[in-house]
Amino acid sequence: MMKGKHIVVGITGSIAAYKTCTLIREFIKRGAEVQVVITPAGKEFITPITLSALTSKPVVSEFFSGRDGTWNSHVDLGLWADAMVVAPATASTLAKMAHGIADNMLVTTYLSMRAPVFVAPAMDLDMFAHPTTQENLETLRRHGVRVIEPAEGELASHLVGKGRMEEPLAIADRVEAFLGSRQDLAGRTVLITAGPTYERIDPVRFIGNYSSGKMGFALAEECAARGAQVVLVAGPVSLTAHHPAIRRIDVESAAEMHRAATEAFPSADAAILCAAVADFTPADVATGKIKREAGGQTLTLRPTEDIAAALGRMKRPEQRLVGFALETDHELENARGKLARKGLDFIVLNSLRDAGAGFRHDTNKVTILSPDDERHFPLKPKTEVARDIIDTLCQSLGNC
Repeated sequence: MMKGKHIVVGITGSIAAYKTCTLIREFIKRGAEVQVVITPAGKEFITPITLSALTSKPVVSEFFSGRDGTWNSHVDLGLWADAMVVAPATASTLAKMAHGIADNMLVTTYLSMRAPVFVAPAMDLDMFAHPTTQENLETLRRHGVRVIEPAEGELASHLVGKGRMEEPLAIADRVEAFLGSRQDLAGRTVLITAGPTYERIDPVRFIGNYSSGKMGFALAEECAARGAQVVLVAGPVSLTAHHPAIRRIDVESAAEMHRAATEAFPSADAAILCAAVADFTPADVATGKIKREAGGQTLTLRPTEDIAAALGRMKRPEQRLVGFALETDHELENARGKLARKGLDFIVLNSLRDAGAGFRHDTNKVTILSPDDERHFPLKPKTEVARDIIDTLCQSLGNC
């Protein structure tokens, strides 16, 4: 998929720069041509002569060549590249990219780049967690930059936490997957529900759950990257949808999600019900804050409307309906029962008993069940789980 592709690799001043040699070799092994752009601080960690030997190209660092005054054209690099990958990306470089501070060749090249841009942050855990860094990353995401999240582990400071640059092989896989992404959902519309629902008790309290929405948003991005128009019905989450083909509808309660999903489903080719929807909602919502009283309170609940069952009744033969089952015991038995009752084409099962799976994690471990098949997958990042699920959906739609 990378044969003949042009990759600009940006290197900044981080100890993780040594890993970039392996990343460059991986790109070249896969058939790509690589041009390195390095910041002055980056050269303190790895020498241009090493990088030039790997790429068979002079390394670009300054606006003008020190030998003959030749201008290094960031404009030409922006036109030449099929992708730009900044790895490692320090907090300083991320800030400059986010705010257009073009005081070095790397940021100037980024601002001229017409191709997709990836950044792989690398820094100490407190720097990565700092609100400024997180705001800068969110700004870059809004601008279309694809952030390859750092891993957790021991850092150069010997502290342990999130901040290690992702491993070169994983970065290469991510870039290759993007450059070779199939458009097997082109012309299709996919409805996706994501996140929790909140069922109000009074103006300040609600019944909710721990869903972060990460799995549903990963599914939305994967569908959009493969050519689909996506309707994303999202409960209360702090996530951002980045692809322009995603139309987001924000809701709060199960009733609001039911209304949005049933209105969108007739014009969809498929629906993926990933949201953690409340099964019960208070029968009466207090108009004022409920005060503490001796003897406690009794809360009367009534069932919410079943979104999966409603869409199952509406489903036309050519449509596909995908559900999720999060279980704590008798997982396969319960998931197969839900698959049959709700009229689903397949169901994605995960268990809270599996470490690293379920709510709030960046990873998931799933089993995909259909009436005549059962496939188990290992623990993976949710972006990769989304790819497995959408592969299965495409096969069901006859697109693969």
